[in-house]
Amino acid sequence: MPSLPILALAVASFGIGTTEFVIMGLLPEVARSFGVSIPQAGYLVSGYAMGVVVGAPLVAIATARLPRKTALLALMAIFLVGNLGCALAPSYALLMVARVVTAFAHGAFFGIGAIVARDLVPREKRIQAVALMFAGLTIANVLGVPAGTALGQVAGWRSTFFAVVAIGLAAGAAIAICVPSGIPGSTGGIAREFRALGRWAVLRPMLVSTLSSVSLFSLFTYIAPFLQQVTGMTPRGVTGALFAAGIGLTAGNLIGGRLADRNLFATIVGAFLGLIAVLVALRFAAHNEPATLGLIVVWAGLAFALVSPLQIWVVEASTDAPNLASTLNQGAFNLGNATGAWIGGLALDAGAGYQQLPLLGAGVAAAGLALALSAAPSAERPLLPARSDCT
Repeated sequence: MPSLPILALAVASFGIGTTEFVIMGLLPEVARSFGVSIPQAGYLVSGYAMGVVVGAPLVAIATARLPRKTALLALMAIFLVGNLGCALAPSYALLMVARVVTAFAHGAFFGIGAIVARDLVPREKRIQAVALMFAGLTIANVLGVPAGTALGQVAGWRSTFFAVVAIGLAAGAAIAICVPSGIPGSTGGIAREFRALGRWAVLRPMLVSTLSSVSLFSLFTYIAPFLQQVTGMTPRGVTGALFAAGIGLTAGNLIGGRLADRNLFATIVGAFLGLIAVLVALRFAAHNEPATLGLIVVWAGLAFALVSPLQIWVVEASTDAPNLASTLNQGAFNLGNATGAWIGGLALDAGAGYQQLPLLGAGVAAAGLALALSAAPSAERPLLPARSDCT
């Protein structure tokens, strides 16, 4: 496996993951800085997510015909401009604009990066390569977000975004040096790409991706009050649990990629079955702190074991529109993030307790499993087509 190019992509995904999630730890500082409420500052999280959803297709279309390396460097330039804008923003409104600009690079980078990572390795290692790229995103949750939050609390929240700019510069240099030139962009027309997206074979894995994310965020959004009010953890205990969950995310992402290269469909089905079992167990073990901690780690690992397999399923189901489909699948994940938080909030507003949220996540995971099973491979109709040389 040509590790240096993929590691360069992982460094970039680390920076993107850090800038996406670190704002949550800096909301009090940002709110005080601009004289807004913390809920208003929280819209910066929603604004970024919607920037990914809306920007993904627009940027995918704009970069479709560019050579892959050129497209990646252009996206890193957008990332740098956006984060520099965040660091220098003189008002809340301009900070929101800068967050949305930064988000425009998110979906397209992971979409195109997944195609590049896949094409740089032998077919039997393609999902491992994508998982290695996504490892930067998971490590951002373990290291980048806590470090960025601590830096912002000590030196001011703007210093965090200046640090992310430095990461982006390093990532851009690594891509320029390590990623080979000559990987062509999409050869089909835009109309052809959109026609491909209308096929159920392409839409189905995108919907499965959305459901996997809804399942995760219907509980993960409220994990702190869940652990404090149901399990009885202290704030310091919650911090430790989130750190352990981050390790689970990273390990699950890498293990899922390795297993999926052996059998993609079995990995997806097995991960969903595991999610359902763990979430049901969490509902009944939530008052036991050691059991809850162990289940949280396994749950996080299973949730991210799905990410790279689902990304490859979408890419290879759309061989005539890989650029647009791969990018839109990142929008599907982010749509699931927002929807999961919303559904979890609706359940709580309707009178459900935090202890019921794991069952909500299990139900959504069951829906994702059912949809995935509807694509069960057979001897006559494999789940994925052979990879096309034109992509």
